[in-house]
Amino acid sequence: MNVTVVYGGKSGEHEISLVSAAAVARNIDRNHDITLIAITKTGRWFLQPQEELERIRASETASFEIIEDEKCEVFAVPGGGIDRSFAVNGRFIKCDVVFPVLHGTFGEDGTIQGLFEMVGIPYVGCSPLGSAVTMDKEKTKAVLAGAGIPVVPGICVRRSDTADWKKYDEILEQAQKQLGFPMFVKPCSAGSSDGANLAVDLRHLNSAILEAFDWDDKILIEKAVNAREIECSVTGNPTIYDGRKDFEALTAYGPGEIAPKHEFYDYDAKYNDPDGAELLIPARLEEKKLEEIRELAKKAFAALDLCGLSRVDFFIDKDTGELYLNEINTMPGFTQISMFPKMCAEFGLDFTALTELLMKEAVSKFEAAGKLKTSR
Repeated sequence: MNVTVVYGGKSGEHEISLVSAAAVARNIDRNHDITLIAITKTGRWFLQPQEELERIRASETASFEIIEDEKCEVFAVPGGGIDRSFAVNGRFIKCDVVFPVLHGTFGEDGTIQGLFEMVGIPYVGCSPLGSAVTMDKEKTKAVLAGAGIPVVPGICVRRSDTADWKKYDEILEQAQKQLGFPMFVKPCSAGSSDGANLAVDLRHLNSAILEAFDWDDKILIEKAVNAREIECSVTGNPTIYDGRKDFEALTAYGPGEIAPKHEFYDYDAKYNDPDGAELLIPARLEEKKLEEIRELAKKAFAALDLCGLSRVDFFIDKDTGELYLNEINTMPGFTQISMFPKMCAEFGLDFTALTELLMKEAVSKFEAAGKLKTSR
């Protein structure tokens, strides 16, 4: 099978993508032919030399570097399909399946998924709709609440709300009355804790709001839960699974627990500090609670029409014991310290088997969609 790994991207998580994609490419079965396409921070696509794949395969800790050769600029071809999906320097790249290891904006928000749909090629991960909805934390919370899944109480603020000082003051008052300090402020559609801050008083709240608006035009102010952070990996395609293909079965792995050594599980703790958090798999919970979390993770995955993979993140309030679904990541990290592949491996699905399962599911999803009518 011809596998195209796409990575980089116009995102605050660009550098993380280079690390995650290297781990994915390193663990794809070597019986497959791998093509590398890197997206720069400005959004240009470049075919990468085979030597780059050989370099990361030679080291478990190497990450990709982007080589910008003008002769190797790549262009997607709408309607090109498997044989003519990407054009480079007068020739086409054959692509049986794309494995996009892109995090955050322009990678996890439905935009590139829509492009792959227009090109007409199978791709790993959620649909444009599922990706777009889960990227927007406000819309995710609305869908989950409608499905009866508990979410962290919060208030959504739009940039336009700050243009009217009276309205803005009312929002601050509402937040203090409904949520109380401390509060957590974060962009609605950013990842890796970019622009996220804890506010312990009104001064901190104002500055946290300003920083969050640097990342998005819509932000969330949430109750700061004194939480244990629990994560659960999920794979499958509950929309089309009919019992015949095991790799489409809705499956939860874990859950595991993040025990941060930082103030909260921020960008540095996730990616820069190898000792930033202790990873406990399985989480130190009773089996009944572990099963409750697995079932809620699968319920959320199905309610949002997700497919392929996602990491579903929960909070357990240390003070009350209440369980909340915090957020869902449709393309979670695949670095050496990332929880998603670690949980899958702990529960019997090693990294190579995981990539194989995800690619099979992607092809099956594509074939099923191809049987649907699109015109009379």
